[in-house]
Amino acid sequence: MDRAPKLPSLQAQRLQLRWLEDADIPDLYAIFSNPEVARYWSKPPMTEPQQASDLLASIRTQFASGSLFQWGLATLGHDRIVGTCTLASIDIQNRRAEIGYALNREFWGQGLMLEALQTLLQHAFGAMDLNRVEADIDPRNESSIQLVERLGFQREGYLRQRWIVAGEICDTVLYGLLRADWSGV
Repeated sequence: MDRAPKLPSLQAQRLQLRWLEDADIPDLYAIFSNPEVARYWSKPPMTEPQQASDLLASIRTQFASGSLFQWGLATLGHDRIVGTCTLASIDIQNRRAEIGYALNREFWGQGLMLEALQTLLQHAFGAMDLNRVEADIDPRNESSIQLVERLGFQREGYLRQRWIVAGEICDTVLYGLLRADWSGV
């Protein structure tokens, strides 16, 4: 029996945010191999299933160190992983973290990520007792900007040429959400 620590499962209306298992590797590959999904990710789209296995191993290593919590977004009733949401760069001393998220292209436009992030933020500001959550977004990613603004994040800065992804130099817009400003939407 596996007794290694795992993330707590979080229940949303149509999704469960849960620990990622080996059986989820094909779903992770389906998500992160899609060029539209990976367009604003920090890495180019996956081209081989082994990359999804490597991603899961990295998620587990970073979870063990306490620096990253990444949940799979599982559809209720089918338990299929359709996305992920993450608290990264977790800084317990300063009670802050960064969010990240990705959703299988097939599920865009259904409000699932809003639901998932509301649940994640409730956990971050509640059980984890964080004071601040940040989002680092490519300014061309209008859908993501609209999502975090709907959640109450405030635009705090613009960093020019912050990332180089697959040879493309990219800017960043920084957003922050404070516990005191979190309304639970």
